[in-house]
Amino acid sequence: MSNQVAFRDAPFQLRGSNFTMMVLKVSDPHAQNFFFALSDKVRQAPNFFRNAPVVLDLDDLPPGQSFDFENFCDLLRTLGLIAVGLQGGTREQQEAALAVGLAVFPQGRATPDAAPAPRPAAVADVPAPAVVAPAPAHDLPYQKATLLVRENVRSGRQLYAQGGDLVVIGSVSPGAELVADGNIHVYGALRGRALAGMAGDRTARIFCQSLEAEMVSIAGLYRVSEDLEKSVLRRQVQIYLDQGFLHIDPVTV
Repeated sequence: MSNQVAFRDAPFQLRGSNFTMMVLKVSDPHAQNFFFALSDKVRQAPNFFRNAPVVLDLDDLPPGQSFDFENFCDLLRTLGLIAVGLQGGTREQQEAALAVGLAVFPQGRATPDAAPAPRPAAVADVPAPAVVAPAPAHDLPYQKATLLVRENVRSGRQLYAQGGDLVVIGSVSPGAELVADGNIHVYGALRGRALAGMAGDRTARIFCQSLEAEMVSIAGLYRVSEDLEKSVLRRQVQIYLDQGFLHIDPVTV
């Protein structure tokens, strides 16, 4: 009983949680157009990238190449991106990252207890400076289950259907987040974020009665609200991947 009282009266609690974070895969930090190209990408969706946490991935950085973490992170901040950690890199690079206050994530774990962060929808023959490691293409062995939510999902709430589908009988408010390893069905307006196929299932789909989303993602490939065509806004749609591209199609009855 005394232990329970002491825990209840403690001035803090340590709890695990899931956070979606972008991964910036850096292959040449010294390229003259690096931050110009990255700035152009940020301007395409300013609300999505504003004060966004970013994990730096150095897997593609040539061995022995220098990396000034302090200066690099300062330049990211001028674009509204906040570097919070490092993935990959040499032991020396990891020690340098720790010295400037970055966390070091184990390989393949850019987010705690979560799948890889989403990456922008592909555009043929156009190199993008911000790239996230693609989700695995193989079929997943998990046993699908369904998480059924019989109410509206309010702003700030996050729901995760691990190993299966997520069904919401209601609407999703701005600032809410739906995450599922399988499909996502919203029988109302989708105004928050929806991330399906988070464990790498590229056959996953998102269905909603009215598309007004801040972001939609399938297996790590995403679009933000600024990228949505007017022809699909506030319409009943299905969202899916086909040949590496994210498609949003109106549902006709």
